[in-house]
Amino acid sequence: MITSSNPKILIVDDEIMNIELLKAYLEEKYEVVTAINGKDALELVEAEKPDVILLDVMMPDINGYQVCQALKGDPDTQFIPVIMVTALSGRDDWINGIEAGADEFLTKPVNKMELLTRINSLLKLKNMHYELLAERDKLNLQNKIRSVLTQVIPALLKTLPAEQKSIVIHQMIDMVVEAIMENTDPEKGMAAYECIGDMCCQIINQLGANFESEMTSDENTIFTIQGSVCPWGKEEAQLNPILCTLSRGIFARILDIYGHELEVDVLETMGNGDEQCLFRLNRIDY
Repeated sequence: MITSSNPKILIVDDEIMNIELLKAYLEEKYEVVTAINGKDALELVEAEKPDVILLDVMMPDINGYQVCQALKGDPDTQFIPVIMVTALSGRDDWINGIEAGADEFLTKPVNKMELLTRINSLLKLKNMHYELLAERDKLNLQNKIRSVLTQVIPALLKTLPAEQKSIVIHQMIDMVVEAIMENTDPEKGMAAYECIGDMCCQIINQLGANFESEMTSDENTIFTIQGSVCPWGKEEAQLNPILCTLSRGIFARILDIYGHELEVDVLETMGNGDEQCLFRLNRIDY
């Protein structure tokens, strides 16, 4: 996804006047980097990671078609939108651009409004693409973790002596929290004391749960966390009550990671036949 406030545009053209004209059109709204030949362009793409590339066709060393083909053939750069900027207007020229993988075409002399409109549209499409990829990765993570914990772990625990079960459960809790936090981008300050309940919900909701946190006015109970959708699946949790222990352990592990002196009480769980899950985060009474 595009994370900077000003998306980065790479202009590639062997004519300095063309570069200066396009820069004048773009630099008020975008960060602009430039290259004067195909070889430099390929090196800059790797170093600068532009959001859109404006690519001239006619260049002396590596032409625009070849540069575009190289970019679209590389998994690391294949989804960067490429606009071919060309003085050519023949049917074969457009076909060559399409075959090279170009996303859009502009004919010289470039119209400023048309240029800005094309770039804006491609940036929106790029963001949508990466949002879909992120959602796919999130679902894959959910399925992977849920599959392991709901199918493999209960069977494993049945074969272990009692003294080893606690060790395995703690290892699984650490695995879940670490795996999810690698795929979580909490807002700045989310780990602050007043937001720790939301952090707990954000983490467990990555597993497909629907948990919400509410701050209380109780002197000892700081937050309640209520879940209407079980992260493990209601039926799975009822068949394997150990999964509810994992839910509690996830919250406790998050508190431990961020150094908040709270402890977790379990009031209700779907695995125990309740209609909801209800946890309470209390001050530790020393």
